[in-house]
Amino acid sequence: MINETLDVITRRRSVRAYTDQPIAQTEKDSILQATLRAPTAGNMMLYSIIEVEDQTLKDRLAVSCDNQPFIAKAPLVLLFAADYQRWVDIFTHDHAPERARELDQQPRLPQEGDLMLAVCDTLIAAQTAVIAAESLGIGSCYIGDILEHYELHREIFGLPKYVLPISLLCFGYPKPGLLKKKLVPRFNQEFIVHQNTYHQLDASELEQMVQPINEYKQERYVPNANNLGQSIYLRKFISEFSVEMSRSVREMIRSWSTPE
Repeated sequence: MINETLDVITRRRSVRAYTDQPIAQTEKDSILQATLRAPTAGNMMLYSIIEVEDQTLKDRLAVSCDNQPFIAKAPLVLLFAADYQRWVDIFTHDHAPERARELDQQPRLPQEGDLMLAVCDTLIAAQTAVIAAESLGIGSCYIGDILEHYELHREIFGLPKYVLPISLLCFGYPKPGLLKKKLVPRFNQEFIVHQNTYHQLDASELEQMVQPINEYKQERYVPNANNLGQSIYLRKFISEFSVEMSRSVREMIRSWSTPE
């Protein structure tokens, strides 16, 4: 017997080419309603979702997110942002800091731990949206490059202090033929799942782990790379966009953690 939920998860792939078919409002609502049921710390829902409808804004994101034109063509674009601002505002409205002082407890503002919790909430919600869309036949693609150029993205989305852009998601119906392509292999379970304590892989295990992906991607190495590790290192890890991402994230954390 086929489990439909597991089948949806197993067949999911990143989709970057979409048909012209629009996503109906009923389908958007179904995706969003499922998303709002995602697990969340203390039922606080430490995230906000911004639907990017304006084409000019999509065009800007296609450039600022490492020059990826398909972002501008996606029928549905959602920004998932870690959001503690809503609770800071609730705390203020409900005089929570004042009450803490009355009880001889020290008030505080959101700190690094609160940020990490909000990021977890945000990504759980985003992945729930991905699975909900997949179940409707709608493909998706994560855009991690939204972590770059924090100052620009904060400005164009009007983000207050305790709202940070964590993930951008593009949705659309896959172009014909895309779903027939072979799925990109993942590392096998034996190398990812540990029992009780972490197991650091030795050289032999590392070679076994990357073999399926090496075989799949061998013709896709970047120039001057002889293997998967070199290809990822040269194309991603030391790339200009990766360096910018780290700079941008440092600024996010600084902005979040520094009292005004």
